[in-house]
Amino acid sequence: MRKELKEAVRLLHTVPPEAYAFLYGSSAYPSLTGAVYFYPLWGGTLLVAEVSGLPCSEGSCAERSFGFHIHEGNACTGTEKDPFADTGMHFNPEGCPHPEHAGDLPPLFGNRGYALSIFYTERFYPEEVVGRTLVIHDRADDFHTQPSGDSGIKIGCGEIKENEG
Repeated sequence: MRKELKEAVRLLHTVPPEAYAFLYGSSAYPSLTGAVYFYPLWGGTLLVAEVSGLPCSEGSCAERSFGFHIHEGNACTGTEKDPFADTGMHFNPEGCPHPEHAGDLPPLFGNRGYALSIFYTERFYPEEVVGRTLVIHDRADDFHTQPSGDSGIKIGCGEIKENEG
């Protein structure tokens, strides 16, 4: 095992995350829940996400992918039509085109309604996203359409908070 990978595994087992978000679904997806943890690592962030209650279909080849982004807004509030409207646009402090926004994350791959994602990014440090929101969309990001990847409606959200423990 590479030295760097060993360091990341040790981090997950011994160091508390610097930030976290607890995800919940809109009223149309009340069973959607999850937790996301942000660890500072190698000049960037190791992000660990676990989500359950994602929409799924029966049968083979029926699993879905979901857009997953950090948004600029600080609250998972909105309107009846868009319950997470106040999350705003993707977190994009450098003004980059999509999918190069700092908040453009790898999609969540559903497995009978469950997703686990662990990845590293140099696009932000945990402290830079505290006070922002994480959003799950009902369709996969196409990594092309401007400004946000045509990933559909927002079905889940969580506010990113500093871990003070």
